[in-house]
Amino acid sequence: MIEINTQSYLDAIINIAKNIEEKQSENIKEAAKICADAIAADGVIQVFGSGHSIGFGLEMRDRPGSLVPVHSIISNDFVKSGMYTYEDFSDFDNKFERRPNIAQKFYELYDIRPQDVFIIISNSGINGLVIDLASAAKEKGHKVIVVTSLDHTMSEESRHPSGKKLKDFGDVVIDNCCPRGDAMLEIEGGGKIGSGSSISGVLTAQGIVIEVVNQLLAAKKEVPILVLEENEDDINHNKQLKERYKGRI
Repeated sequence: MIEINTQSYLDAIINIAKNIEEKQSENIKEAAKICADAIAADGVIQVFGSGHSIGFGLEMRDRPGSLVPVHSIISNDFVKSGMYTYEDFSDFDNKFERRPNIAQKFYELYDIRPQDVFIIISNSGINGLVIDLASAAKEKGHKVIVVTSLDHTMSEESRHPSGKKLKDFGDVVIDNCCPRGDAMLEIEGGGKIGSGSSISGVLTAQGIVIEVVNQLLAAKKEVPILVLEENEDDINHNKQLKERYKGRI
C-alpha cells in the first residue's frame, strides 16, 4: 500500500499530468480548434459540469488571460429563475445531477445561439443531466466536447433511460486520466482519499484556452481575452469585450 502523505498525492497528480500530456494533447488541440472556430464565428463556449466539475467553467473565465466568450452553465440557476424550488433542487434522494429530461430547459434560461459550442464535464459520465444536455446540444446542431474519466465511465452502467453515456455524444472526448471514483490513495481499513479530477480539469481547461489562443493568432483572428487592468486603455478593452457578449456570458 502507498504511504499516505502529501508527497504521495503529488506523485499521483504528476502521473495524471503526464498521462494528459502523453495521451490527451491531440484531443485538447482538436477541442480547441472547435472552440476557436466558434469564437471566430461570434460563438460562445458553453461550459457545464455538475457537482465538483463546475470548477472547469470557472477556471476558464473572469480573470486576466481568460477568454471572454465563455459561459458557465450552473444548474442552480433553475432555482434562481423559479423553475424549481430549492427543496426540490436539493432533494438528496433524487439528486438533481442524476435526473433526465431537464436539459432542454437550459435553452429557456440562456441565450444559446447556433454557433455556440459545448464543453460538458463529468467524471463518471453516466448521470442523467449531463447526458441530457449533450443529447439536446447535438440535436440542435452544436459541437460537443466531453471531458470525463474513461476508466470510470467504462466500468459502470448509465443512469440515463437511453442507456447511453456522456462519451457517446462527444465530437471530441478528453479523458481526464483519473480513476474510477476519482480518489487515488488507498487508506488502511478501506476507502481512498486524494481526488484528482479537479486538478486534471484545471490542466485541461487551461490547455484548451492556450490552444484556442494559439489557433486564433495563427488564423490572424481577434483574440478576445481579458487583460490586467493597469491603465485606462486596459479597462476600456475589458469593458468593450464584456459589452459585446452581454447577456450571453
